[in-house]
Amino acid sequence: MVTEKGFRVVNLDTIVFAEAPKLGSHRSHMQTTLAKTMNVTAEQVNIKATTTEGLGAIGKGEGIGAMCVALIE
Repeated sequence: MVTEKGFRVVNLDTIVFAEAPKLGSHRSHMQTTLAKTMNVTAEQVNIKATTTEGLGAIGKGEGIGAMCVALIE
């Protein structure tokens, strides 16, 4: 939809909120998959992971959350 409107994705900054699993070993694969899906290079995709320190549903291990900010021009 972005390219159809004449724009392009410059980069993506993603944060995953989860108590488990640890995402360090999956980060590269996630980056490559997102890049391919968004038609950008893996270098344009940043993925960070954090916990909620045991707070809320995510902290209790009942779910995982994610947030992504995309810079488009």
